[in-house]
Amino acid sequence: MNKAQAVTSSRCRNCAAPLRHTLIDLGMSPFANSYIKADHWNATECFYPLRVYVCDSCFLVQLESIARPEEIFSDYAYFSSYSDSWIEHARRFTESVIKRFGLNRQSRVVEIASNDGYLLRHFIARDIPVLGIEPAQNVAEAALRQGVPTQIRFFGDNTARELVREGQQADLIIGNNVLAHVPNLNGFVCGLKILLNSTGVITLEFPSLMRLIEENQFDTIYHEHFSYFSLIAVETVLARHGLNLFDVEELPTHGGSLRIYACHRDDPTKQTDARVRKLLARERDAGLLKLSYYFCFGEKVRDTKRKLLKFLISAKANRKTIVGYGAPAKGNTLLNYCGIRTDFIDYTVDRSPHKQGYLLPGTRIPIYSPNRIRATRPDYLLILPWNLKEEIMEQMSCIREWNGRFVVPIPEIQIF
Repeated sequence: MNKAQAVTSSRCRNCAAPLRHTLIDLGMSPFANSYIKADHWNATECFYPLRVYVCDSCFLVQLESIARPEEIFSDYAYFSSYSDSWIEHARRFTESVIKRFGLNRQSRVVEIASNDGYLLRHFIARDIPVLGIEPAQNVAEAALRQGVPTQIRFFGDNTARELVREGQQADLIIGNNVLAHVPNLNGFVCGLKILLNSTGVITLEFPSLMRLIEENQFDTIYHEHFSYFSLIAVETVLARHGLNLFDVEELPTHGGSLRIYACHRDDPTKQTDARVRKLLARERDAGLLKLSYYFCFGEKVRDTKRKLLKFLISAKANRKTIVGYGAPAKGNTLLNYCGIRTDFIDYTVDRSPHKQGYLLPGTRIPIYSPNRIRATRPDYLLILPWNLKEEIMEQMSCIREWNGRFVVPIPEIQIF
């Protein structure tokens, strides 16, 4: 067991205990969503340490805060509406919570990190009042153009108090894939409690730490993700602020996510579901309360890097052409950690016009429209958003016409 070295005086963002143990060191990397305009190809980039720690007190896995959130999220390249499967995921979720919690025209739904309004528009279609909170101005403006009420701001306890004074207290608070993005974790969760009505519900989705480690999903680690959550860690954070985690669902999204439901601790209308107790027990049995569980992760990651590079070197030696599909943040972690640039990947493509014409951060691989694939007929298509591989393989089935093949890098390299 390769035990981690002692860390600096950094403190856990949940319990403030000293951070003494490293989960994985992915080297130096730029911000994963800091795409570069093609005509700025020679511009200087900033690279930052991408080292992940585990707290030996509360077992929250986390990065140090390298930059202020304003530097990362004020102008953002990710628009949720360009994934068909994610839109369908949002629609099904909306139908489920409306029915389960009896939401109607007298209810109020607030979504934190509401992006381009992809989810809230489903509530609007049912005449349920909504409010989106989104810090990225370019993304929030897309929501406003679609008629989704959105405030352009970061969320925390001060924001929550202002919203309550304005009469915006919520019956349902939604936070999909935002909890990991919060550097001030306690201020954020405190804000959720302040904003929530006495019998209201908080629902949060986030990638499962247990799935991340067991399925080697190291590319979901990047600077925009400050924390990585098990159910054990989330329950601890919520309890610190008088919130009770009363239900949990395991989802296939993002390679395996959790959707948790929480309420005020003194809310008598909610009973804790057996699913919570069962998943907590599974995490304990798997070893998530033991440091030894975390120390095995690093070698699995290094082995994946070696296998991917071995495939790429062999393919190029045999004069095969390789291009990427997608320009996701996770892909940028993978490519930068493995040192994969245009010597291996000619280009990548993405459906989002907000990324086309740019270069990937760090690797400077150009991003084009998916139409380019048919024009250049590559031998291999490396799927960077591997969590959407079924959707992408269906969309790009045309590569079979010239015997092209798909490559999926995580949890380990597979050729289809």
